[in-house]
Amino acid sequence: MQLYNTLSAEERAIMIDDAGKQRLTLSFYAYAKIEDPKKFRDDLFLAWNALDALGRIYVANEGINAQMSIPEENLETFRATLEVYDFMKGIRLNEAVEHDDHSFLKLTIKVRHKIVADGLNDDTFDVTNIGVHLKAREFNEILDDPNTIVVDFRNHYESEVGHFKNAITPDVETFRESLPIINEQLQNHKEDKNLVMYCTGGIRCEKASAYFKHQGFKNVFQLEGGIINYAKQIEAEGLESKFIGKNFVFDNRLGERITDDIISQCHQCGKPCDNHTNCENDGCHLLFIQCDECKTAMENCCSTECLEIIHMPLVDQVRLRTGKQVGNKVFRKGKSENLKFKHSGELPNAALAEIEKPVDIRQKIKVKKVLLGKAEHYYVKAQVGQFTIENQELNSGDKILISGPTTGNQEMVLEKLIVDGAETQSAKIGDKVTFEVPFRIRLSDKVYKILD
Repeated sequence: MQLYNTLSAEERAIMIDDAGKQRLTLSFYAYAKIEDPKKFRDDLFLAWNALDALGRIYVANEGINAQMSIPEENLETFRATLEVYDFMKGIRLNEAVEHDDHSFLKLTIKVRHKIVADGLNDDTFDVTNIGVHLKAREFNEILDDPNTIVVDFRNHYESEVGHFKNAITPDVETFRESLPIINEQLQNHKEDKNLVMYCTGGIRCEKASAYFKHQGFKNVFQLEGGIINYAKQIEAEGLESKFIGKNFVFDNRLGERITDDIISQCHQCGKPCDNHTNCENDGCHLLFIQCDECKTAMENCCSTECLEIIHMPLVDQVRLRTGKQVGNKVFRKGKSENLKFKHSGELPNAALAEIEKPVDIRQKIKVKKVLLGKAEHYYVKAQVGQFTIENQELNSGDKILISGPTTGNQEMVLEKLIVDGAETQSAKIGDKVTFEVPFRIRLSDKVYKILD
C-alpha cells in the first residue's frame, strides 16, 4: 500500500507534460472534529494518489486545509472523494485565477496539531461564533463605508505585492503575530467600527473573526472564500476590483494576477516588479522580489555572498550550511539587509507601473494560419519534438505556430526536418516528422502553418 511519493518533482513535471492533460489548481478547507487524523490522512492519500492529485495538505483534529492540483478530467471523481465525509459535502473548491500544470509536483499530506498555526487556545473561546461572510459585491459596498476598518490577515511578503486599498497590512511574518497586534491597535473601535478582514482563501479569517468577536468586537465581517473567490466573482459580475496587484499563493506559481497594477519593487534595483523568487543558494533560499534583469545578473541570488557560494563545489556549499538551519527553516520569508527596496507595514494604494500586456497572437494570425497536425512526443535532452502531419504539407523554411494551453503560442521557422530517420525538405500527410523545438511541448499541442 503506497502512502508516499515515489517520483521526484523533476520526474513528475516530465510526466505531466507528456500526459498533455489540463490541470486545475484549487484550494479548500473545513473545520470539523476528526477523531483519527492519521487514518484520515492515509485514506485521502490512497484516494487522491489514484487520481493523479498533487498538492500540500494539512490535517488535524480540527479539520483540513488543502491546496492542490488535479487533472481537470478527474474533478468530479475528486469531489466524490470529499463527499464521502459528511463535513465536506458541498464544500466550496476555490479554483485558482491562473492555472499552472506545475503548481504542485508532489502529493504531501501532513498531520499537524492545527491546520493553521494561529497560536490560539481554542478551548478559551467559541471557534464557531464567526464573523459575517461577505460576497464580493457586499465586500465592495462595506469598504466604501467610512465606518469600516479593513485588515489584511496575511504576511508582509503577501501584502507587499497586492492588497485591498486602504487596508491595514501588519508587518508580520506569521498569522499568529498579527492577532495581538491588530487587537491592540483597534482597542478603541470595538463597538463603533466595522472590522472587515480578508486573507488568501478564507481559512485564516474563520479563526480570526471568532477570536475578535471573543475580544469584544461587535461588528465583524470576513471576505467569503478570500481573495481567490473575490477575483472570480468580480470577473463574473463585472464589478470594480478594490484589490490591487497580485495575490501571493503558496505553490510553485508564487502568485496570480488580479489586476494589471504593479505596486511593489524589485528588492535589488527598485524597478517596478512583483515576481517572487527564492535565492538559488540552498543554504539561504530567501523569498524576495527580483526583476528579470537582476535575475540574470545575480543568477537568482539575493546577494553577492550567495552568488559566490553557488559557484563553490557542492561539498563546500554543504559544509557552509551544515548545522545552521534545517528543513523548512531555510525557506526564509523574512527581511534581509541585502534587500534595499523591501517594503512592508504601511503600503501604497497607487500603482508604480502596469504589466506589459502580451500581444494576442491568436488575434494577429486569426485568418492566417492552417492546422497541420498534433504533437506526439518531446525528447527533452535533444530538444526535439515529434508531430503527426494530418493536413497539408510541411516544408523546410515554413513559419509555424505551436499552440497549447500550457505551451501558449510559440512561433518559429523550420530549418531542418526529419522523416523516417532521414533529413528531408518536406513532410506529407500521414508522416511523423521531427525537428528541433527550443521549448518544451505537450501532447495537447497543435502545430499550424502561418500563411503570408
